[in-house]
Amino acid sequence: MTRAERAANLMGVVLPFVGVLVAIGLLWNRAVDWVDLAILATMYLLTGIGVTVGFHRLLTHRSFQTYPWLERTFAILGSLSVQGSVMDWVADHRKHHAHADKEGDPHSPHVGHGSGLRGLWHAHTGWLFETQGQADWKRYARELYEDQRMRRIGRRFPLLVFVSFALPTLAGFVLHGSTLDGALRGFIWGALVRIFIVHHVTWSVNSICHFFGRRRFEIEDRSTNVAWLSLVSLGESWHHNHHAFPRSARHGLRWWELDPSGLLISALERVGLAWNVIRITPERQLQKTSLQMDAR
Repeated sequence: MTRAERAANLMGVVLPFVGVLVAIGLLWNRAVDWVDLAILATMYLLTGIGVTVGFHRLLTHRSFQTYPWLERTFAILGSLSVQGSVMDWVADHRKHHAHADKEGDPHSPHVGHGSGLRGLWHAHTGWLFETQGQADWKRYARELYEDQRMRRIGRRFPLLVFVSFALPTLAGFVLHGSTLDGALRGFIWGALVRIFIVHHVTWSVNSICHFFGRRRFEIEDRSTNVAWLSLVSLGESWHHNHHAFPRSARHGLRWWELDPSGLLISALERVGLAWNVIRITPERQLQKTSLQMDAR
């Protein structure tokens, strides 16, 4: 990883954190209203879905098929999460699955950085300064690499980062009566705070969901399901289920396992925007189910 890449990632970690500190001050002084929270929630859902449905279930694992225009839309929304270009994200995640919790895994809490807190730090944030974006596109994301339009989206990642900051700032400016104070509040809540939350929820799947939680399938890696993260992660924290069946469009495999991203894919299927949606039958699940469900 180059020094410039490390510096960019450091800025991506520190700047949203500073924004959260400022937001706490605004809350203390009651300088927040429903408009600010609506901008935060809207940007969170759009970019979160871009990651969970777009980057992850569609582009990485091909859990369903859709039209090229919608595929590119998801790629753009995922890029607005400021987690790296679509090429880097997909390649890193496929490499994670290829070497899950073994040597070569870009962000395992169990390999190469000790155990306990050191391993958790690496999986959550430390990997951003060592292995993020280093997976070979031609090896781990060949079909995206060969798609000129997808490569163009990847190359425009810096521009999309700017858009990710500009959109909520503009929304705050307009919805608060065309004031600079409104623009600043949109920037803080819709950009900085939102990016901070999206980042740490995603990173928690890398760290917490390979360390704490429950397991029920016989698989070799150390992935876990963490129920209390399911809503805010839009279903991604059923991570053990996902590692057992990586191509499943639903990560919540039981009726009570909340999976908003899976529900969205089903909705897209009903209106004709998704097809060949991959589902895992109860019989296939039973074949991999442990005789004992162990809690970590």
